[in-house]
Amino acid sequence: MQSFSKLLCFVSGMVVAGAANAGQAEQAYKRGDYAAAVLLWSVLANTGDPKAQDNLGTAYAEGHGVKQDYGQAAAWYRKAADQGDAQAEHNLGSIYDRGLGVKQDFTEAAIWFRKAADQGLAVAQTNLGLLYRDGRGVPQDYIQSAAWLRKAADQGTAIAQYFLGLAYAKGQGVTQDYLEAIAWYRKAAEQGNAFAEHDLGVAYGKGLGVTLDYAQAVSWFQKGANQGDAGAEYDLGVSYYKGLGVPVDYVQAVSWFQKAADQGNAGAEYNLGVAYLGGHGVKQDTAHALILIRKAADQGDATAKAYLIKLEKSEPPAKKA
Repeated sequence: MQSFSKLLCFVSGMVVAGAANAGQAEQAYKRGDYAAAVLLWSVLANTGDPKAQDNLGTAYAEGHGVKQDYGQAAAWYRKAADQGDAQAEHNLGSIYDRGLGVKQDFTEAAIWFRKAADQGLAVAQTNLGLLYRDGRGVPQDYIQSAAWLRKAADQGTAIAQYFLGLAYAKGQGVTQDYLEAIAWYRKAAEQGNAFAEHDLGVAYGKGLGVTLDYAQAVSWFQKGANQGDAGAEYDLGVSYYKGLGVPVDYVQAVSWFQKAADQGNAGAEYNLGVAYLGGHGVKQDTAHALILIRKAADQGDATAKAYLIKLEKSEPPAKKA
């Protein structure tokens, strides 16, 4: 009986020590002492602790405290996922989705995302919804996509709120409803989602689901542009070029077109080219203008293609902006 009591005390001590080590590892990781965190997680992971295994996988994936090794990350994620850890299931799905350390396999990604999504993990619900939207690893199914996105959106996940809004705007898996789209865009935008900020600006600029309001459009474009969203940068440039919601300002327009063009936005490349042709907000430079317009045309921009055809006939360019 005495031996049994000693055994209970020993096991109890191990559990307390394990909990302490887990807490210490998390604190070490947060303060940037990755090596210490990895050491503690390694001890726990080798005893079968799923949270430690998942965290160790993330350390390998990010190269924190160890040399970056996606193969090792996948191995540790799998150990934790096989024990039903939702975060590890999602992380393993992400590894398959991106083909990091394993052969890219959208079907496997969907399997693991679903396991985590069924446990209520919002990020997994979002990713599963996007797989259904795009038909990657699962048959394309907009209804399933919207259903999973809604689960995540209802948990306050901004990116899911944005994509659910997009589904309403396009009528994919739900009845097209701009008012619903705007409601979800706004929820996401108020959390700082740049895509939602841009699309909310577009809605105000076109009067879709809201009263047409160029000033509001510019306000949301500015928020998205400040985060580096190319679409928002482009539309903000158009607003300054045309004087929609702000005074006409070619210098500002060119500045925003340049930012968007630097990210490969074809519309911005074309409009920047037009600005160089006319010397609007920038010194006139026909040679550079044509380079930009050809870049836009090579990306399939219809207005740029039309201009190049007209150029052969010596006709002036269309004013896209």
